[in-house]
Amino acid sequence: MNRFFCILSLVFLIVISCSHERKNDLGKVKHRYQKKEHKEEIIVDCNYTYDEAIENSKAPDSVLSELKLINVRYYSVDGKIHAGQILTNERAVEKIQQLFEILLDEKFPVAHAVPVVKYNWNDDLSMQDNNTYSFCYRNIGYSRHACGMAIDINPYFNPVRWKKGYTFRQNKPVGATYDTSVPGTFVESSPVVIKFEKLGFRWGHTFSMKFDDHHFEL
Repeated sequence: MNRFFCILSLVFLIVISCSHERKNDLGKVKHRYQKKEHKEEIIVDCNYTYDEAIENSKAPDSVLSELKLINVRYYSVDGKIHAGQILTNERAVEKIQQLFEILLDEKFPVAHAVPVVKYNWNDDLSMQDNNTYSFCYRNIGYSRHACGMAIDINPYFNPVRWKKGYTFRQNKPVGATYDTSVPGTFVESSPVVIKFEKLGFRWGHTFSMKFDDHHFEL
């Protein structure tokens, strides 16, 4: 009888051991599948090299030498994680990376993040496409974009609106409207706006002549 129970116990231990190993194997397979699935969910919006990102820019070498091309991730308007790129000043890299971490944590949607070379350096076309970008060599007398020390986020959702006394000027992008019910729109109480300002960004909403709500600069 004792021998029978010993054999029965041994069989039980073998079954349990096999079941545990099978469970571990299934867990490993499931983990590998989940990692693969996660990678597949990331949509790549652009994948430029640095040379491609500055191609045909009219900026002088003194400005181009200060630029860095960084990879960023963000929730887009389709609810999925996208991978894009920001061409910005080397002095702003850390702050821009922190800014995108905030956007991702808050699941604040960003339509696109693509260097303006895609639009042949036409910022009007970039804004019309609701594109988020930093460097664009334009309005060099006053624009922080000309040296990559500013970033525009979702400009079509957050158009430039001229204040009283300047309404003879055209809002930009053309045809855009400011609707705070649209995800990806900035308001003064937005957690992302508050966190950006704590990072040292000046928000364009505070400009004297216009509400430049898509604009943040260092």
